[in-house]
Amino acid sequence: MQLPHSKELPIGKLAGSFGSTSATYKFYWLLAVIELVEERNNKILKRDLFASMIANAWYTVNYFHVSFGKQDLIQKAVEDILKIENLTVDIKKEKLTQKLQDTKNKATATILSHFNKNVPHWFLSPWFPKSKIETHTAQKKRIYESSQKLENDCLYALYEDYIIINPIWTGYLQTNAKIIKDFCYWNLSLFLQSRNPNVPAIPNKLIRPILRSSLSRQRSQYWDIVFAELGTIDCIFTNTRLGKDNFVLDHFVPHAFVSHNLLWNLIPIEKHFNTIKSDRLPLLEKHFDKFFALQKTAYEIMRHNPKSQKLLEDYLTIFPELENTGDFRYDKFKESLQPLISIAGNNGFSYLIG
Repeated sequence: MQLPHSKELPIGKLAGSFGSTSATYKFYWLLAVIELVEERNNKILKRDLFASMIANAWYTVNYFHVSFGKQDLIQKAVEDILKIENLTVDIKKEKLTQKLQDTKNKATATILSHFNKNVPHWFLSPWFPKSKIETHTAQKKRIYESSQKLENDCLYALYEDYIIINPIWTGYLQTNAKIIKDFCYWNLSLFLQSRNPNVPAIPNKLIRPILRSSLSRQRSQYWDIVFAELGTIDCIFTNTRLGKDNFVLDHFVPHAFVSHNLLWNLIPIEKHFNTIKSDRLPLLEKHFDKFFALQKTAYEIMRHNPKSQKLLEDYLTIFPELENTGDFRYDKFKESLQPLISIAGNNGFSYLIG
């Protein structure tokens, strides 16, 4: 993906900001700059930019548990602020941003101000590259001084507590804001995928979805029919007897990890326990056999039902041969789920107790 061309501006230098990236701060810094420029701000407080960086990374870190790398300051900041401020994972972005901008908590303020040590000036490195004999301290001082003169058509001028967008960039940033943000997210997804090679659907985990997709189709066209055939089903977690009107569909491997609603990962469970389970991981040694048995029973009931044929295609992602053989294999299913659950556990998802 490329940034929109401009004959007047050094677009290559803006793209070059992502050329040598070992952490996520460059992506989130530019996203924050664009968001605030969209609000017609040219003079932007660094505190507001740092708050926006945290808010944009919030859901990716705290809900999806995507790893940014052990040394990444943004991931650690997001995790620490969650505890320090006693916030919820699902706090709205606007409310979180405002809270961070207005915080009186010294610990939170210290975390935010720490980004000032490196982020604002190193982002301008493509405009002001380091010379062979120059120390990092000397380069930082030079970047501040040169940017205030808007040398090399740099993106912004740097001051202690704020930045001022170079006027020659303002129109470009505002006109192309969506494309530039897409460019950031595209590069961010590549960066994070390289650090989470076995985590599915990284691009879907960069922005909090407005609404999660409904499971009404999977319920009405599949599990309701299974209940009509069986009468009742025992919840695989609580052994509660479930009827057609007192169950909810749950993701066996949490939706926050897999980011899909494929039928092979959905199971009817007891409503109250669904709240308790939340995004916790099942214990394969305790829950898989019951999960598999119910999945297989449901599949055998629905295999020849004309209403379910489109939905049944979901199973082909783990049983490519199923359509021809009808062989719903225990070992194949378990081998597909085992690494997903292990990776999710390693990424910070907790397990059901006992």
